[in-house]
Amino acid sequence: MGESGKVPPDAPASWLQSLSPYRITFTRSGPSRSQEGGGGEGEGGGAGREGLAEKGPAIRRRGGTPGSGLRPAVGSVGTSVGSGKQEEGADEPGSGAQRSPPPTSQKEAQAIDQELFEEYKFSVDQLMELAGLSCATAIAKAYPSSSFTISQPAVLIVCGPGNNGGDGLVCARHLKMFGYEPTLYYPKRPNKPLFEGLTTQCKKMDIPFLVEFPSEAALIDAVYGLVVDAIFGFSFQGAVREPFAAILGTLEKVTIPVVSIDIPSGWDVEKGNPDGLQPDMLISLTAPKKAARQFQGRYHFLGGRFVPEALQKKYALNLPAYPETDCVLRLS
Repeated sequence: MGESGKVPPDAPASWLQSLSPYRITFTRSGPSRSQEGGGGEGEGGGAGREGLAEKGPAIRRRGGTPGSGLRPAVGSVGTSVGSGKQEEGADEPGSGAQRSPPPTSQKEAQAIDQELFEEYKFSVDQLMELAGLSCATAIAKAYPSSSFTISQPAVLIVCGPGNNGGDGLVCARHLKMFGYEPTLYYPKRPNKPLFEGLTTQCKKMDIPFLVEFPSEAALIDAVYGLVVDAIFGFSFQGAVREPFAAILGTLEKVTIPVVSIDIPSGWDVEKGNPDGLQPDMLISLTAPKKAARQFQGRYHFLGGRFVPEALQKKYALNLPAYPETDCVLRLS
């Protein structure tokens, strides 16, 4: 492998076989209680890494040239990734999209959440379930499982230690129900019943958990068709610490599409980060945050159809109308 992290075009099949340790190992027992450093959202409480793991079922090796045929062909909302060609019968990019509402600041987003919890008596797990379902639904609209050009619609979901990571766990469960093959990487786990329950649900549904993150972007490109960034949400502040700094550094180099939940991880919630992760898709939850103005990817969706009308008016959210019974809508 060269310095660029790309798979050599003449790599033999045996090279791909060597990737299997990155995609078959997951745990069936609970996380260990060893402490691990790391920065970001949701710290506080015990967070541990997985201990010894049993090997789960192997994901079949993809045929063809390493790295080829692994990008999902986008359905009716856009073009095939990397092809530059419009799929037959596909809509022109931007068709049917709604005008993006005014973005909210970090403080406004926090205040809205607080009112939902305290005044409207929503629970965290209630909103997390709705958010995760919205994310899975938006992904299914932009990257239908039937249009993946690999034998299985394999999706890598990277979860952080806070509520954004919880959204990723819920998203994984729904993607599994939608016919995808999700794999989770969840290095820092809060010692809280909510997150332990979400983890158990994924394990019971035979969703594998990686015990280590692939060290090269090429390994991710060779195995998966899509990556979901569920590391940090809108409450993140400060510098990104390990292990997430290295993880984001790798994700910045992948060539397959990246989907970020609410905020691209590592971005300043107000100003964005032009030098950081640049996802192909952003799923704004509740309302777009100010950093969304810096988003340059192809697909911006709004999800989380749970904000009461009175709260929308109080914060002048001016949210567009969701179509019929949909829980997501595409923004221009």
